[in-house]
Amino acid sequence: MKIFVTRQIPQPGLDALKKEFTIDMNLSDRVLTKEEIIKGIKDKDGLLCLLTDPIDKDVIYAEPSLKMIASYAVGYDNIDIAAATKRGIPVSNTPGVLTETTAELAWALLFSVTRRIVEGDTFTRTGNFKGWAPMLMLGQDVSQKTLGVIGTGRIGTAFALKSKGFHMNVLYTDEQRNEQLEQQLGARRVPLITLLKESDFISIHVPLTKETFHLIDEKELRLMKKTAVLINTARGPIINEKALTRALSEQWIFGAGLDVYEKEPEISEELKRLDNVVLQPHVGSGTIETRTKMALMAAENMIIGLKGGIPPNCINKEVFHKKSIT
Repeated sequence: MKIFVTRQIPQPGLDALKKEFTIDMNLSDRVLTKEEIIKGIKDKDGLLCLLTDPIDKDVIYAEPSLKMIASYAVGYDNIDIAAATKRGIPVSNTPGVLTETTAELAWALLFSVTRRIVEGDTFTRTGNFKGWAPMLMLGQDVSQKTLGVIGTGRIGTAFALKSKGFHMNVLYTDEQRNEQLEQQLGARRVPLITLLKESDFISIHVPLTKETFHLIDEKELRLMKKTAVLINTARGPIINEKALTRALSEQWIFGAGLDVYEKEPEISEELKRLDNVVLQPHVGSGTIETRTKMALMAAENMIIGLKGGIPPNCINKEVFHKKSIT
């Protein structure tokens, strides 16, 4: 069997795949176009793709031999799951493995913004530091403040739990109660409006859906405290980036930390010029350990799927039910 890998992933994952399949891989360090992906999957049985790859209906129906899609990511909003299911193609992802890593980055962003770490680094490197001064680069304390968590799935829960050492008042908003956070942190489930009004720091951990698109817009930003900090390690379009840029430039809020962007990888020049936002290049899962685990998980999904089994992290298991009754 043959598979196409849209971009190089950590070697242990590739080694696992090479033991079972013939691999054709994009060796250029860039995102492929849809047309290039269609060309790449010609005569292939499997496709191992990334979150940045557009796997729409055109791609899914382009190659009759395609039997399995393994995504090297947790999110899968780039894949037309309905089209894959209709074609009887299992789609898998890599959940769970990056939970703690992404939660850690959210905290890194929170501290970077509140203590003005990036701004201070630039200030010091450019020769502006002339010695200690009582009003120099003042930030905010984190301990004993109110933390608002939007979405308490795996990552949101892990993020909130890490606040324990800072003795914070934790608020969360989610469709379901999170008894773990309530029992361990005394967290309170509140409506989004309440969370926005009362939180000192707000971190987003919801998936991108029709309901969460521009969940944070101008109205929501104006509800936040002037001293509030907003963190997003989930998906860029959850925040209206133009509204956020205005909020930061006009200082409706203290600052923001972003790992994802509305039109990624494009970032507005106006946003990049602001000192009160810390920008990261979508590296929520970006550690050696986690990216290697993701590669091995994606490889395992592919191997099991192409051998006729149900991949451990199959998103659309109904395809197997469909096959069993036909």
